[in-house]
Amino acid sequence: MQKNISKILKTLVWGDEVSLCVLDTTALVNEAISRHKLSAVAAAALGRCMTATAYLCSWLKGEDSTLSVSVNGNGAGGKIGVVGDGNLSLRGYIENPDLELPLRADGKLDVGACVGHTGVLSVIRDDGDGLPFTGTCELVSGEIAEDFSAYFLTSEQRPTAIALGVQIQRGKCIGAGGVFLQLLPNASEGALLRAEKEILYFNNISARVREEGIEAIARGLGAESWTKREIAFRCHCSRARAASAIVSLGRKEAEQVIEEEGKITVHCHYCNTDYSFQDGDVEKLFGEEEI
Repeated sequence: MQKNISKILKTLVWGDEVSLCVLDTTALVNEAISRHKLSAVAAAALGRCMTATAYLCSWLKGEDSTLSVSVNGNGAGGKIGVVGDGNLSLRGYIENPDLELPLRADGKLDVGACVGHTGVLSVIRDDGDGLPFTGTCELVSGEIAEDFSAYFLTSEQRPTAIALGVQIQRGKCIGAGGVFLQLLPNASEGALLRAEKEILYFNNISARVREEGIEAIARGLGAESWTKREIAFRCHCSRARAASAIVSLGRKEAEQVIEEEGKITVHCHYCNTDYSFQDGDVEKLFGEEEI
């Protein structure tokens, strides 16, 4: 696989008691930076959320299955939303993409202040069986890794040790990724203790992804073989979908917006794309003609 493509590696380790997942999401984060013009701290917050969401999406049953993550911690960055599917197509946004914050005392980006920690993390998973799963948990720190670990434990009863990181340099992501060590139902107490110990060595996961690569990281954790898939920033918005949204307004309201604004603009928060419709476009819409 090319280096400019994000990817996810999954396997079983430690006597098949633990599911290991290692991700390189550098390209994914850079696409988000490009689309949303993210500041460094906003890129770190959204990038960590997108990395964790990619992991969740890797467990979806089919390509048409969908999953959405919402993080609302009442921090300076505002709400974060990420959506993905079983094909590992992801898109996401943060409410205040240009946020600037002072660095922490240790010189690192203050993701916790950006996200906040007086709110909730919510996950909605739809496998297409008509019974969507919704799970929520209170945020622990706003640093994202700890919050998702709490989510897995409280909402899905799956103890999971998580490391997430995003490294930004001169407006570009030079390394991003994560490590997930999730205990399987047959896991022993020893496996749990080992996972908690091993994850401590990945406090610099973004640098290790850049310097070592996810395969070397997996080998270091005892993996001998694995499956690997690509992850991409893809949005399902389109001009046709935007047109449907205008039709749902009704002719009267649409014409009123045209009269007051001169056009109707439909904005996609997830990929920061605008679809503009002029007076003639709207007339064709309600005349049941193609634009």
